[in-house]
Amino acid sequence: MSENKPNDNSQAKFSDLGLSKSILNVLDSIGYETPSPIQQQCITHLLNGEDIIGQAQTGTGKTAAFALPLLDKIDLSLNAPQLLILAPTRELAIQVSEAVQTYARGMKGFHVLPIYGGQSYDIQLRPLKRGVHCVVGTPGRVMDHIKKGTLKLDNLKSFVLDEADEMLKMGFIDDIKWVMERIPEQRQIALFSATMPNVIKKVAEKFLNQPKIVKIKAKTETATTITQKYMLIDGRQKLDALTRILEVTEFDAMIVFVRTKTLTVELAEKLSARGFSADAINGDIQQNQRERIINNFKKSKIDILIATDVAARGLDVERISHVMNYDIPQDAESYVHRIGRTGRAGRSGEAILFVSHRERRMLKTIERVTRQTIEPIELPSAKIINEKRIETFKRRITETLNNQDLTIFEKLINEYQDTNEEVSHVKISAALALIAQGNEPLLLSEKEPSFGKDQIPGAEKTIPTQANSLKGFPQIPMKRYRIEVGNNNNVKPGNILGAVANEADMDSEYIGSIQIFDNFSTIDLPDEMPDEVFKLLQKTVVNGNRLNIAELTEKNNTATVGGKKRKRNFGRGKFARGGRNDRRGGRGANNNGERNNRRGKKPKFSRSKNNQ
Repeated sequence: MSENKPNDNSQAKFSDLGLSKSILNVLDSIGYETPSPIQQQCITHLLNGEDIIGQAQTGTGKTAAFALPLLDKIDLSLNAPQLLILAPTRELAIQVSEAVQTYARGMKGFHVLPIYGGQSYDIQLRPLKRGVHCVVGTPGRVMDHIKKGTLKLDNLKSFVLDEADEMLKMGFIDDIKWVMERIPEQRQIALFSATMPNVIKKVAEKFLNQPKIVKIKAKTETATTITQKYMLIDGRQKLDALTRILEVTEFDAMIVFVRTKTLTVELAEKLSARGFSADAINGDIQQNQRERIINNFKKSKIDILIATDVAARGLDVERISHVMNYDIPQDAESYVHRIGRTGRAGRSGEAILFVSHRERRMLKTIERVTRQTIEPIELPSAKIINEKRIETFKRRITETLNNQDLTIFEKLINEYQDTNEEVSHVKISAALALIAQGNEPLLLSEKEPSFGKDQIPGAEKTIPTQANSLKGFPQIPMKRYRIEVGNNNNVKPGNILGAVANEADMDSEYIGSIQIFDNFSTIDLPDEMPDEVFKLLQKTVVNGNRLNIAELTEKNNTATVGGKKRKRNFGRGKFARGGRNDRRGGRGANNNGERNNRRGKKPKFSRSKNNQ
């Protein structure tokens, strides 16, 4: 085994590593600019066809380190498993499969399937029969499918063992050996482990071919002088939430981290339009312009700097009191680097992180890696905002009275009142204040947050608990249920339809209205659903989230509305009886089901399905 030391060339780009154009386009679209140390080394070795041992903690970006180069080796014309990834837990298997699906956006026809225990075999069998290119699974369930002959490894090109030391702790070492003994002799292996116990070393010696060793020690310590907070928020609310935070926060200077170069400019322009002193730096800005912007930032001519990770490298400005993570970083190490811009040399600082519902796993990873709890905070209320605006309004009056020459204006006001004696000085002052304020109201409405003209993110809407009758079968009694997936999980009606229809073994014509809101959705189903089917639906996973289906009641029927509501009213439309449907959604990435609708007057539920 040969060991590679971390490469000091931190300015390398993904485009320098030999990745395909389709992969690079995806990385650009999701805002990845430069590879982390483990990505830089692993990608190069894996593209060269070498086996590797990556010794790195969770949170260093290792998923992209193995997924990006191994995806580039996939032959899309071959509809069979070519990449197998073993993960210790179902949660990690789902997380990795979602990441793989994201990186493979530019690969038309690519399919990835997560397989794990506790999920119905039927859900996994259908995609396996149709053919998938990548399988991400837990050892036990992967073994089961290999034994059953439902997972064939004849065309496997690459094998990844992720978090090997965790699998050892969980007692999976024999399962791992069993699986590795059955993969083809001509294949590439990537083994990742935070530590290297002797048992793992022996596995590596037996199965890997002269592997390159990549050791990465993540910087995971955060200064104790930095107060860390996070806000759970939908992406559409970010700008308005940031604006509110800026209004109520006393800060000297703030750096706001975003994922893409384009967003640095857009956000700087929008904040400037709202009256804040903001500018942007990114990799496209010329060096002389960058120096001018940073110099203005240091001299208090700019208070807010919008930056990407790359553009902020080496930035050390003493007056930075706050760091805002507008977009969550791709790994925990990047988070540590970001917030390290404040709280230096014993000074206090504050770091705030915006987290969407789909990004909560990364939040937990950051907390685990940094060994620090990040405290949740709420969006500042209209009352707090208004109190701050009134305080600022009064302070500006005092500052103007004390620091400005008002002679000419006093003369004009006196002249105005001489000709309008019935108007008091107070009325005149109020009129002038209104002129200065312009069209933007001074105070926010206590009833509705100021989140735009058409939609009001954060507002609450009461959902009727009464289910609608089926258009084709009005005699069938229906009940409305709440399920715990919504817009924040990027779920679509078809995802829910496919999952419910497949799990309940029920024709889609008997599934009623589906309404999708930010935090949850509602679905109308026949009232006679058996208990075993109901329990099965509770455990069903859509887009990586359990449905946790429950009857919609007066207590749980308020939805947070953050964007356009998606509604699907089935009946006897395009999913009418006798047709053939491709149901997408199910439990995890690319979990597609396909079944024939059957004629029948009553909804048919399966009473024989069990979790296996």
